[in-house]
Amino acid sequence: MARRLRIGIDTGGTFTDVVALDIGEDGAGGGADGAGGEPVTTKTPSTPADPAEGFAAGVAKVLGLLGASPEDVASLSHGTTVATNRLLEDRIDDLGFVTTDGFESMLEIARQSVPDGYGNSYFWVKPPRIVPAHRVRTVGGRLDHTGAELRPFDEESAVAAARWFRDAGIRAIGVCFLHSYANPAHELAMREVLRREHPDAVVSLSCEVLREYREYERSVTTLVDAAVKPAMNGYLARIAERVASRLLVMKSNGGVLSADEVARQPITTVLSGPAAGALGAAFVASRGGRRSVVTLDGGGTSTDVAVVLDGEPTVTTEGTIGRHPVKIPMIDIVTVGAGGGSVARRSPDGALKVGPRSAGADPGPLCYGRGGTEVTVTDAHAVLGRIPPHLLGGEVPLDVPAARAGLEELAAGLGLTVERAAAGILEISAWNQANAIRQITVQRGLDVRDYPLVAFGGSGPLLACRLLDVLGLPAAVVPENPGNLSAFGLLTVDVKNDHVRTRVVRDAELDAAVLAETFAELEDEAGAALAREGFPEERRRFVRSADLRYYGQAFEVRVTAPAGPPDEAFRAEVVRRFHDAHTDRYGYGHRDDPRHPVEWVNLRVSGIGPIERPRLPERPPGDGDPSRARTGTRRVYFDDWEETPVYRREKLAPGDAVDGPAVIEEFGSTLPLHPGFTARLDPHGDLVVTAGEGR
Repeated sequence: MARRLRIGIDTGGTFTDVVALDIGEDGAGGGADGAGGEPVTTKTPSTPADPAEGFAAGVAKVLGLLGASPEDVASLSHGTTVATNRLLEDRIDDLGFVTTDGFESMLEIARQSVPDGYGNSYFWVKPPRIVPAHRVRTVGGRLDHTGAELRPFDEESAVAAARWFRDAGIRAIGVCFLHSYANPAHELAMREVLRREHPDAVVSLSCEVLREYREYERSVTTLVDAAVKPAMNGYLARIAERVASRLLVMKSNGGVLSADEVARQPITTVLSGPAAGALGAAFVASRGGRRSVVTLDGGGTSTDVAVVLDGEPTVTTEGTIGRHPVKIPMIDIVTVGAGGGSVARRSPDGALKVGPRSAGADPGPLCYGRGGTEVTVTDAHAVLGRIPPHLLGGEVPLDVPAARAGLEELAAGLGLTVERAAAGILEISAWNQANAIRQITVQRGLDVRDYPLVAFGGSGPLLACRLLDVLGLPAAVVPENPGNLSAFGLLTVDVKNDHVRTRVVRDAELDAAVLAETFAELEDEAGAALAREGFPEERRRFVRSADLRYYGQAFEVRVTAPAGPPDEAFRAEVVRRFHDAHTDRYGYGHRDDPRHPVEWVNLRVSGIGPIERPRLPERPPGDGDPSRARTGTRRVYFDDWEETPVYRREKLAPGDAVDGPAVIEEFGSTLPLHPGFTARLDPHGDLVVTAGEGR
């Protein structure tokens, strides 16, 4: 039988993670019964100078492990941080902005808000605008909020603006005219002028990037798209030179798009990597019957947490990347600087602080032996024996004495023993992660105690037991190969594109004909995008949603909309869902209260092209005796030093239960099992950690 491989590749700061799956001729995952085979995982060093090199090396390595050739690859799915890193590092150069005459100060005015409120931000300084004032050019012409033309497009000022950018050597340009969400004609005319006068320019139009109201957010989102477009297009071109297979790129909204489509809208990839991890965790949890969970992706620099409800990660459009507000659909992820490389230090007032600053991968923690000079969370784990004296099956030996020497110096300044200082570092890191989980649950109106935790990433499982204690979570699920779950998640994702229109109208005045017409336009756009992706009409799926609010509110609540014609029953059902969602989120609603009428704001359609998800086989049960997986013991500090059994995860069988204290090791991660906890391997190969009654 011919081989057909799907490969997922997630590029991180330290390693590029690779997962390959043979889907066979039937596309279901290989095997005569269509049940699918085991995924093959590996890692290769990332190449920050040119991530495309690490990408190609990862493909070559996994093909070598499989004895396969490039011709066997059906598709490549990729999670990339190219756009994210460019924004986080603030590498935005030579960016220009074109807007409506009279609105040249829009970016400077921005929003009248400061972080954490005025009382906590007395010394806050407004960050620099994304485009300096001297790189802003205005063009005459004006539309009203309905899209009707008040003044015609002024081509003379448009030509002058285009020539100014050309003469200044500014090639990346964002265009945002007032009310272009209602009528894109003036922006399209501006693009034609730029094509004629400045053909080397890379142009982003707000009517194509974000077709909804609120000029400031739409402007910044468009400018971010323009800023990352040259780097992303260059990166995708370098991958195409090295790999000939069809490339799908992960988007922030939980879908994938072909590389050609991503080149048209690169801003959609700004949370590419974390989104893939959340999708992979949702797949793993649902496979085990857990449809609603909290996900925790622990890396070297940070930890990303998200919530999965009824099998799908929650989505928001109120996000920021670095200092830039980005109003695009993205999986709702909270990031905290609590990774393995987070630095521990003594503050000026004598307290122990951990993070958010990270030692990164180079020089990294003290135990890496690469010249690091600061104690990190990984050093604390190493000194307490909770991780082995090597990583990645021996590929990365750890210098535990160097870590201990650094901790001795830090502990002396704190007046603590080495063990107490190391345990304190891990306790602070656990509480930092717990606070991030509370932010994504409690602050969203969810009871955190209702949700199991899916812990993955290289450092994700290390504090799982403590998080169960701190938050009262019912269980923690540690997937097989947790360090590669983001790469695996890329193989579980459908093609997805999002389309939006602003239609601000009170519910009592809503015209069903306009509603139907708008949804039809959006579905036509989504269908055309899916057609470009190669999906025939019968395989296209459309999901409607709408943003509603009570009249007078500044922000909206998004609810899914039913299928069928947008008639009176449709309208009533959407409004009912809004009342319910508002009550769930904020604890109150105004159902049947005429003093608080409902207002429709945005209509949305997501076009989905389904991709066959992996169907992994269940494992046969073992004899219930985990001793076959025991490799020995070593001294580990939990509440005190204790000779602790060590297990190899790959030798455990479904049904095996390991009681703490213990350490369960595998190639890409480690699970320290505290006293009073039990880890049981389920039929899917996932470790399910629960606390005993005494906890």
